[in-house]
Amino acid sequence: MALPIRDMAILAIGIVLLLVWLFLFFYGKKYGQLFVSLDEKEYPLCQIYSTGYAFWELAGKTYKNKKDRKLRQQVEILYGKKYTEFYLRVIYAQKMTYAMLLVVVAFIVYGLTQDLTIMGVMLLFAGLAYYYYGSNAEQKIQKRSEEMMGDFADALSELALLTNAGMMLREAWETVASDREDILYQEMRRSLEDMNNGVSEMEAMRRFGNRCVVPEIRKFSSTIIQGLEKGNADLSITLQQQSREVWEARKQDVRRKGEKAAGKLLAPMAVMFIGVLIMVIVPVFTNLGM
Repeated sequence: MALPIRDMAILAIGIVLLLVWLFLFFYGKKYGQLFVSLDEKEYPLCQIYSTGYAFWELAGKTYKNKKDRKLRQQVEILYGKKYTEFYLRVIYAQKMTYAMLLVVVAFIVYGLTQDLTIMGVMLLFAGLAYYYYGSNAEQKIQKRSEEMMGDFADALSELALLTNAGMMLREAWETVASDREDILYQEMRRSLEDMNNGVSEMEAMRRFGNRCVVPEIRKFSSTIIQGLEKGNADLSITLQQQSREVWEARKQDVRRKGEKAAGKLLAPMAVMFIGVLIMVIVPVFTNLGM
């Protein structure tokens, strides 16, 4: 029995796309070494990212448009300036690899089932994968910022205490940075590495504020820079004042989150209340109608 024209056209497109994918897969093998060092937990299926990378290379992508500049800034925050260009290309290779793979699988599934709905759903997933992995850096930064703010009040309080006790800023910074392995303390240690590599304290603090993104931490780094410019005279007093402000802001944030969580509970409580009413009222009206 001959296939309908629609099915033949869709299968023909699918075969062409499969051939293109296979060409990119084998052509991209020469770029495979670029992705060997990636963490497979953070970048699943990184062994085939060379396929998406080959697509962009053949397309002549320059990574210089407006979206690329924004993504470059996000990548620099996550991985540092040294690795920005590498991870920028990794992200583009990742999202294109997943999107192309899902598109090809969608046509293969259609060939097996002749179901347009399933094919449409898989093509939708391909578009979502391209969007998700393109915006994943922004989500990582948001999560990273929340983790930093969770630790910032403690770190600032300890730093203010040590400087007030007479310890030099760099010594206090090193003491606080060695306390834990959370992301804020890792960034503090990166600042120490910058200083040990010949970067001035003010420049190291500026870089620290830029990497952390969070407004409160940027204000903190600016405070330290101003204190260094003035010679540390009032730095401990300023840090104590800012520590009190941060603790107060943290209390308000906890209060807001508590109110938000309570608000989320209202919907299921309302549903349960309506369910209880139905269970009580329906038998009553049933008995009245008897």
